[in-house]
Amino acid sequence: MATFVLIPGVLHGGWWYRPITEGLRAAGHEVYPVTLTGVSERGHLNNLAVDLETHIQDVLGLLEAERITDAVLVPHSYGGLVASGVADRAPERIAGLVYADAFVPRDGESAYAIVNDVWKRRYLAGAAAGGGRTLTGLNPALDPRATVHPFATLLQPVRLTGAADALDVPRVYLHAERFEDTPFLDTVARLRTDPAWTVHTLPVGHDLVREAPEEFLKLALTAVG
Repeated sequence: MATFVLIPGVLHGGWWYRPITEGLRAAGHEVYPVTLTGVSERGHLNNLAVDLETHIQDVLGLLEAERITDAVLVPHSYGGLVASGVADRAPERIAGLVYADAFVPRDGESAYAIVNDVWKRRYLAGAAAGGGRTLTGLNPALDPRATVHPFATLLQPVRLTGAADALDVPRVYLHAERFEDTPFLDTVARLRTDPAWTVHTLPVGHDLVREAPEEFLKLALTAVG
């Protein structure tokens, strides 16, 4: 039995992972779907002080409180920045990494620094419309439970010491090749040349849970054999 910690992307809460959560639990694993501070049902906590460090501490606090020492981190999208920070701070608690079409930052990079110009414009427009927040749940393409997201989390660079690089654990990356205007092409190209990572390409868009739940679940399970 493994312990999966599911970290969602911008605007989404732990509920986004529900089919994956149910599938992992049915396979006998322990699962913690996280909702980060200031997002979704915790949107009432959103303010300009909530940043990437806040979200890293959210997950570190969970690992500590639940005494998790075999965490398989499964971040989606923005959640990759959070997972990278967590793995760097607590490598002794990490048993695997499954990045689902997510950021895999290097030291000093932020979401805003990594994304392409299309997404830079979207971030800035969303922040301007939200008074320091990114998009609200009014976008009809989003689940109505998606509410707000603290804008500072996208601007703050992640600080990595390299402690997680020495981990001898499975590292899996799921590349959604039909994600329009994807900001992750450079990331995928880099990881394909890194022997520590296994990259899987799925013929779907960015919403992996909705478009490919069975494939997502199957590939997540590869991290625990």
